Amino acid sequence: METISIDIATLNIPALLPMAILALGALALICVDLAVKGLNRSFLTMITILFILLDLGAVLGYNGPVRGFFDVLLIDGIALIAQVILLVASAIFLPLSLSHRHFREFEMAEFYVLFMFMIVGFQCMVVSDNLILIFIGLETSSLALYTLIAMHNRAKAFEAAIKYFTMGALAAGFYALSALIFYAMSGSVEIHEIERVLQERNFEPLIGILAGAIFMLGALGFKLSLVPSHTWTPDVYEGSSAPLAGYMAVVPKIAGFVVAMRLFEMLIFSGVVWLEHILYIAVVLTMTLANITALVQEDVKRMLAFSSISHAGFMMAAILIGTTQSNTALFLYWTLFMFTNLGAFTMLWIVRHRKNLWDERYQHPFTKFSGLVKIMPATATIMGIFMFALAGMPPFSVFWGKLYLISAAINSGYIYLAVIIAINSAIAVYYYMKLAVYMFLKEPVMADARLYETNASTPLKVIVGVAVMITVFAIVFVEPLLGVLTKYVSMSGF
Repeated sequence: METISIDIATLNIPALLPMAILALGALALICVDLAVKGLNRSFLTMITILFILLDLGAVLGYNGPVRGFFDVLLIDGIALIAQVILLVASAIFLPLSLSHRHFREFEMAEFYVLFMFMIVGFQCMVVSDNLILIFIGLETSSLALYTLIAMHNRAKAFEAAIKYFTMGALAAGFYALSALIFYAMSGSVEIHEIERVLQERNFEPLIGILAGAIFMLGALGFKLSLVPSHTWTPDVYEGSSAPLAGYMAVVPKIAGFVVAMRLFEMLIFSGVVWLEHILYIAVVLTMTLANITALVQEDVKRMLAFSSISHAGFMMAAILIGTTQSNTALFLYWTLFMFTNLGAFTMLWIVRHRKNLWDERYQHPFTKFSGLVKIMPATATIMGIFMFALAGMPPFSVFWGKLYLISAAINSGYIYLAVIIAINSAIAVYYYMKLAVYMFLKEPVMADARLYETNASTPLKVIVGVAVMITVFAIVFVEPLLGVLTKYVSMSGF
């Protein structure tokens, strides 16, 4: 037998550095916790943010080869953009643990360790086109996230974690089956190699490609909350803490979008019309059904959960269109949505009360916010800004993302899709403005301001302030941001 010789230089070990930083940081934190009992939550939060910032520095500073580590890593433009988004969102999320009230999960080092491993899983998903590594990243992040939800230590949190785990197990099975089908047809688990082999075969057999695409759509549809794999979303968001719900609406989805972009855009441009039709139907149903269901919600957190499903539908429309402009629109939209959405969920965290004083079941019913402008004018105004922004009203942040997405649809000939996006945006205005009506036009149910600020703290106020500034003044940096995103998306061949 020939001796296997591996050139260390060709492995491109530095490509592993960002993920290695967080993985080693998590292991180090476990060891410190074993040696020193009773670590302060401020220390745990700050040390985790430090490792995330080091990870971000390694991502931004990387300019080496595109592929590495036996070619399973793919460090292209969209991988860099996605990593920046998920690391920035993670760094913004962590200070939300420093609320006035102490919660059990934020006092435990295990929470922060799992959080870092979860980020490593997301990074594995976006820096590879290898179906096996993507699966490892998907399961690593999912298992950590199930546990983080359950650590909230409420009956609803346990229920949410079990529902998420059950649906996640089904999605994992779909993913494995889809990967098996693509491997059987191409003899490879690398997406670029699968594309090459299928093109040589003129994308035959058609039944195999359709089966693989449908199973993959079911798997990624769970991660992205696409209809009909969306049913877990409102219950899981309701059972989770408000910051974690806001985090789930942003970070896991950007990782899923990158995987979907790599795989589905390759399949859509295969010329197999059925694939485009299936994705078109999924996009329209996701946007429309989520918006219609959001109209009748009685709880603000559940309303935001359904709205996040609708926003995911908008993003899948960008992948369906599949042009450089639409792919750029996806990252622009999600960057702007990230700050606004996290800001809205942070406001729910600030006004959280340990007892359900306004409703027997819901923690944040619309009636809770009745007449809020007369009790806490600043809080009502800030929440109103976030609602206007999420509704896509100018000149706030999300408006520019929607405008660019609709422009991409029209420029690519997807006129009907552009109209459907516009109609769904109009529907969304109703349920976002419903909260504004309660806050500004109704009389208070309870006029005690102390009930609305038991969880407020300086770190939370700072994060809300940053989110408001970015939401309101997005017009200032949209154009330069668009230039950067277009450059990196084009560099990746998308």
